[in-house]
Amino acid sequence: MTGETTSTQTRSLRKWQRRALSRYLLNKTDDFMLVATPGAGKTTFALTAAVELMTAGTIDQIIIVTPTDHLKAQWAGVAANHQIRIDPKFSTTTGRVAGDYHGFATTYAGVATAPDVFKMRVMAKKTLVILDEVHHAGDAKSWGDSVRRAFTPAVKRLALTGTPFRSDDSPIPFATYEPVGDGTSRSVADYNYGYSEALSDGVVRPVIFMAYSGEARWRTRAGDEVTMRLGDVALAEQTQRAWHTALDAEGDWIASVLRAADKRLMQLRIGGVPDAGGLVIASDQSDARAYAELLEHITGQKPTVVLSDDRGSSARIAKFSSSTDPWIVAVRMVSEGVDIPRLGVLVYATNVGTPMFFAQAVGRVIRARRSRETATVFLPSIMRLRALASEMEAERDHVLGAPKHNDEWDELGQVEQQPGEKDETEEGAFEKLGASADFDDVIFDGATWGSQADEDDEQEFLGIPGLLEPEQVTTLLRQRQEKQVSRASAPKAEPGPRRDLAHHEIVTNLRKELNSLVSLRFQRTGQKHAITHAEARRVCGGPPTSVANAEQLRARIDYLRKNRS
Repeated sequence: MTGETTSTQTRSLRKWQRRALSRYLLNKTDDFMLVATPGAGKTTFALTAAVELMTAGTIDQIIIVTPTDHLKAQWAGVAANHQIRIDPKFSTTTGRVAGDYHGFATTYAGVATAPDVFKMRVMAKKTLVILDEVHHAGDAKSWGDSVRRAFTPAVKRLALTGTPFRSDDSPIPFATYEPVGDGTSRSVADYNYGYSEALSDGVVRPVIFMAYSGEARWRTRAGDEVTMRLGDVALAEQTQRAWHTALDAEGDWIASVLRAADKRLMQLRIGGVPDAGGLVIASDQSDARAYAELLEHITGQKPTVVLSDDRGSSARIAKFSSSTDPWIVAVRMVSEGVDIPRLGVLVYATNVGTPMFFAQAVGRVIRARRSRETATVFLPSIMRLRALASEMEAERDHVLGAPKHNDEWDELGQVEQQPGEKDETEEGAFEKLGASADFDDVIFDGATWGSQADEDDEQEFLGIPGLLEPEQVTTLLRQRQEKQVSRASAPKAEPGPRRDLAHHEIVTNLRKELNSLVSLRFQRTGQKHAITHAEARRVCGGPPTSVANAEQLRARIDYLRKNRS
């Protein structure tokens, strides 16, 4: 490992990586935490830093800790490109590594099984420990305790994460927490590179979210039949049941969304990305198998299926990554860290709604390979997911000591389950009767587009070119949005006999129209959606949009139409 090699590697870094590396090498402390959006290149940064430290004689050994076995092999493969030899098959049974390796890779679970074995390895040599997706080190108390016990003697610890966010009070090992002033403490990164900055630099792709609503029907244990539209205001229990029902492989919702996603993937391939691939993330293995069968029926081609973190998984992922096959279906393991750069379409077919999981899942399709590639994510029109899609650029640090109650989603119409309430979404608590799917709207750059969408609009959005710069996507969406608003405002010819809309359908349409006008205000002025909603509420009166009645919604719509600036 020569100085010439390290110099070449440093020159090939992206600008943000060079800035982060300079800060890291100037850092005199043992710990450094890098927060960078998924797909930005954390692995390359870490391995370049390792080469610099090893060349300078600061370290003699590298230990890489990952969340999964697959990522051990992935790290070893990338490390080889940096002339670093990493053993991905280290065993605590022997505790030995061949002399021609620079170090080894393990998992957080592996460290928890024998922390003292790792501690002895660290004490024997000057060691750099790379903690990949370090937020996972707090997944279990024993994991966090073991990581601290094993790696406290290390000369250097480099923590990497795309989402330094946890919903509990389990501290992230070796992370720095600073008091905020309200009795809480917030994790602090030594270097932060967010999605917005990465998008401006062309490091990641612009992401178009296509939200699908529809009516879900289920029968309660008491025998009552319930019908609910995805995205409507409801208690957490009802929202979860509608969500579970929509994802049922035997229903119409998921089949319709998979067909739409395949059309979008074919558009990307025809439009200049011939090897574009699609990923379906399922809730469990049973759903994954069922979705794979649906895709085979839709496309005529059997998709790759990855069900668990077993020996064959890495080989199947690698084979898919290097092929031009259209689809891969997986459960959780492909949602985090796994690098398949050609993925351009994601179907979010899981009922996990945490910010951390959502960001990592979307991270699978945002890695830029060349200029102008776009990514598309298909998701249920659930308020929680819509909010996460609208806040792609939000920084979510880990907070210790935060209150356990959460009213973050009240304005969005998502009522959280209260402490002590029984979760009745488990198997047998209700019977899924079916769910229909219809295109709701598009979310891009924090704005909602096509809020009065119909079947023709869906086909237009599915046909958006796959090679566009972010500003070109915005321009195209704005043009279609204005056309839809103008169409909605134009006098309608009196049609023949038709069904009168039910009151809840009228309210839903009014809410969409209001959101559409709020979105246009954002595009014209940059005023945030929440500020515009608050302005309309202040002038017109009434509760939040999610629970406003028809008269209140009409008043706000009239106000925004008269005040378009």
